[in-house]
Amino acid sequence: MIRFIRKTFVSLSIRNYRIFFGGQAISLIGTWIQRTTMGWFVYRLSNSAWLLGVVTFLSMIPSVFISPFVGAWADRINRHRTIIGTQIAFFIQSSLLATLVLTGYINEGNQYPILVLALCQGVIEAVDSPIRQNLLIDLIGDKKMLPNAIATNSAMFNSARLIGPAVGGLLIILFSEGVCFAINAATYIFVIVSLFFIRIEYPALLPRTESTLKKIAGGWRYVYHSFPIRYLIMNLAIYTLFGFSYSTLLPVFAKDILNGNSGTQGLLMSTAGIGALTGAFVLASKTSIKGMHLRLIAVGLTASFSLILFSRSSYLFLSMMMMLFIGFGMMMTTATTNTLLQTLVSDEMRGRVLSTYTMTFQSMSPFGGLLVGSLTSKFGPQTAMFMCASICFVWSLNGLRLMPRFSKNMLRMLVMNSNSSVYRTPRLELNK
Repeated sequence: MIRFIRKTFVSLSIRNYRIFFGGQAISLIGTWIQRTTMGWFVYRLSNSAWLLGVVTFLSMIPSVFISPFVGAWADRINRHRTIIGTQIAFFIQSSLLATLVLTGYINEGNQYPILVLALCQGVIEAVDSPIRQNLLIDLIGDKKMLPNAIATNSAMFNSARLIGPAVGGLLIILFSEGVCFAINAATYIFVIVSLFFIRIEYPALLPRTESTLKKIAGGWRYVYHSFPIRYLIMNLAIYTLFGFSYSTLLPVFAKDILNGNSGTQGLLMSTAGIGALTGAFVLASKTSIKGMHLRLIAVGLTASFSLILFSRSSYLFLSMMMMLFIGFGMMMTTATTNTLLQTLVSDEMRGRVLSTYTMTFQSMSPFGGLLVGSLTSKFGPQTAMFMCASICFVWSLNGLRLMPRFSKNMLRMLVMNSNSSVYRTPRLELNK
């Protein structure tokens, strides 16, 4: 048992990653408290699913314009210092939000500051996310450990997803939304301090040979002409646009369909967190990427079918059961996509491909929020979610047809990039 646990969390044997993990674990709990609170707060003030979609849109749309440039610069900047800067910016943004809510400046008649702060958050996230994805390899330093590090990172994220919403729902009832926002701001202090204890030495930069725009265009050409990477990005886009938008409607389902309160929303999100955490542990226990592309289709079908059933449910117990499978499938979709991309891509294209990954996720999410908000206004929340989930289900069925071609090209890319060891089951060193 002990050996299994050590193998599952082998990436934590690396000092830099262990420090990063500890700081992030605390900060992410605050992030999930705020996510739970923000949805409930906006819907309580406005009673508008449309405004929920607008807030989601503004918090993610900056990635469309900023992430490609960040990806092009990722191999020419100090990623460690950049992450410290983005975390400080997050702290300032969250503190300002908490202050405006606690003082009553943001209220039913004055909601525009939420939109401004959501846009600011989106700008910071557009810089932070692609750099954070690239930072993993800096922290680990060993490509063979990268899949485990990504899975362990997902486990940390989803552990916070399990704890944060439940705590957030309770804090809203006991105190107020402003207190929840203040707690999130305070948790950034832990991650900022932890980042100062990390030591990373970057090699000297090579002379610049092409412009930023050419690097961006080259990255997009690489994604388009590499079938496995193109399929992974398209799969992520479909699920982000139509599948992940379910989270936008959770306050509506909790209040109007299940006749609950903020605690009900917290229960639904925490149940999804349990499923996601289970998926993270399953992924962390794998020591190679063999068969991972087939699991991507299986978890997609599981998540979309569960989302279809959730859309028709008006019973809390059944809804929570479906959220387990939704959380499991959606987490496995993003983490598996991230793992496959990072193991397939060549080193010189890593930053640009990961910025495409980030841009896809962050740009499709806001449009998904607007889409599901519009569909809800016209057809109601249950029909809107049913339509979006059905599209995901049909897309994954079509993916079965493409898997033989995917497998062939995936193996070719691993050989070309001298990274075929991640396809075999390695004997990881546990006593580094």
